[in-house]
Amino acid sequence: MVEFFQNFNPVGQAFIATLFTWGMTALGAMLVFATKTINQRLLDSMLGFAGGVMIAASYWSLLGPAIEMSEDNDIGAWFPAAIGFLLGGFFLWAIDKMLPHLHPNTSDSKAEGFLPNKRNRSTLLVLAITLHNIPEGLAVGIAFGALANGGTEATLAGALTLALGIGIQNFPEGVAVSMPLRGEGMSRRKSFLYGQFSGMVEPIAAVIGALAVAFIEPLLPYALSFAAGAMIFVVAEEVIPSSQEKGNKDLASMSLMVGFVLMMILDVALG
Repeated sequence: MVEFFQNFNPVGQAFIATLFTWGMTALGAMLVFATKTINQRLLDSMLGFAGGVMIAASYWSLLGPAIEMSEDNDIGAWFPAAIGFLLGGFFLWAIDKMLPHLHPNTSDSKAEGFLPNKRNRSTLLVLAITLHNIPEGLAVGIAFGALANGGTEATLAGALTLALGIGIQNFPEGVAVSMPLRGEGMSRRKSFLYGQFSGMVEPIAAVIGALAVAFIEPLLPYALSFAAGAMIFVVAEEVIPSSQEKGNKDLASMSLMVGFVLMMILDVALG
């Protein structure tokens, strides 16, 4: 796998990796062709698992490397990570306030953002997961973009591990959009298209992230921690509340821990 990716530049690597993560979203959305409904406990556990993967990736794949790169910072190694992390969270908060969206497992009355007079539930659900996928695509792009600044094969392995982890947790995201739409009577084909569409933003965000850090090396620790802050905001604001909305708090919490441990093992063992 590493040898295959070495045939491409970092931007190409990021694009190819996020085609995989987008494909995992589509794979989850394909469940609509097998069944019309999904057990709520299973869906909540999958969302919790996705949150755990994102939290672990935020540290081991993003914040940790950002701190290591900043050891020579005059203020302290913590400074770029802290500033980037807070800026990432603020960036997603601002988008969250502006972009109309509806979190999975919530009623239409809880839609957020600048809402049009005519609300389309399917569009709002897709926009919620699209918002979720922006920092994931940025994270993968930034990880691969770091290779342009002298990354080693170990760094490439770490970027691939991050893409693998995000791909794994994208599966329940596709389910979280497509299955509710199917349950409300939308056709299988439309439910699938809406579900996979939410992952389309990841390759775009990845290319932007890779290009930014490939040409502006001093930004790298800030960019890595920016992506981490954006991901943590999404987990705290969307993923965890959505996984517990229907009362399955213990199951969702334990699933989050399993997702965290799995991503930690992947990153430490393979990265």
